[in-house]
Amino acid sequence: MRDPYSVLGVAKGASEAEIKKAFRALAKKHHPDTKGGDKTAQKKFQEISAAYDILGDKEKRAKFDRGEIDANGNAQGGFQGSPFGQGGAQGSGGPRDFHSTWASQGDTAEGFRAEDIFSDLFGGGGRRRTQARKGEDFDLTVTVSFSEAALGATRRVTLPDGRDLDIRIPTGLKDGQQIRLKGQGGPGANGGPAGDVRLSVSVAPHPYFVRDGNDLKLDLPITLSEAVLGGKVTVPTLTGQVALTVPPNSNTGAVLRLKGKGVPGRGTQGGGEPAGDLYVRLVIALPEKPDTALRDFVSGWKTEYDPRARLK
Repeated sequence: MRDPYSVLGVAKGASEAEIKKAFRALAKKHHPDTKGGDKTAQKKFQEISAAYDILGDKEKRAKFDRGEIDANGNAQGGFQGSPFGQGGAQGSGGPRDFHSTWASQGDTAEGFRAEDIFSDLFGGGGRRRTQARKGEDFDLTVTVSFSEAALGATRRVTLPDGRDLDIRIPTGLKDGQQIRLKGQGGPGANGGPAGDVRLSVSVAPHPYFVRDGNDLKLDLPITLSEAVLGGKVTVPTLTGQVALTVPPNSNTGAVLRLKGKGVPGRGTQGGGEPAGDLYVRLVIALPEKPDTALRDFVSGWKTEYDPRARLK
């Protein structure tokens, strides 16, 4: 076995409390009962237990520090006895089963019982290897479009265990909201329930809609003619184009409402959340290229008014 101090990841001058803390953390992390009987975990756990069998006992630790026993607990200098019993930790009987390792440790010099680790792992006393345990929860992140979040959609995700799962994105989902799928995570052990899938959803921004609760806001460019004379203009919504009447003499900043054209509500039949509205803010836009006719008109326009009067 490797140097027990290296196995537990502690310095040679570590206190008893530091050694016990390191052992508890490693034992909980590598215990085979939490790894589905994984052979690698079992081997690692045996090494951790053997290291603590030396360092967790004051007398054995002192002998190891003086060079009287080696990392396996075997006596140095030709003496064949072993504080581990027949053949030492890796003697003629072969490596001990990790459960028998616990049994042989019993109470240590610090009064720390090996069963304490089982209590931490399984929520109860002793060696309950058959206690039902819930499977692993899977935490995933996914980004959906603005429209998918508002209207609902189905997205396929790949779980850490390689399975593909179709996730239903509910109508009206908000940025950062979490979806929990009970029983879709890792399998349980000893008849325990499967874990869950926790999906954190990010919503991509929309090129021109801004969401405020279930309402949507939109800046709608209109021509100078539409602003002065009024008329019907086309407005985009989440579900397609609709017609909107612009009143005559409309100015930039005027807001018109399209009722029910925001984010759809959920559970509306049972008195639930109603659909939001779409608030359209008018913005007068001049032609991108210079217009001679418009310039001549404005040059001959004699009406005087002060659009900044309210700022004075």
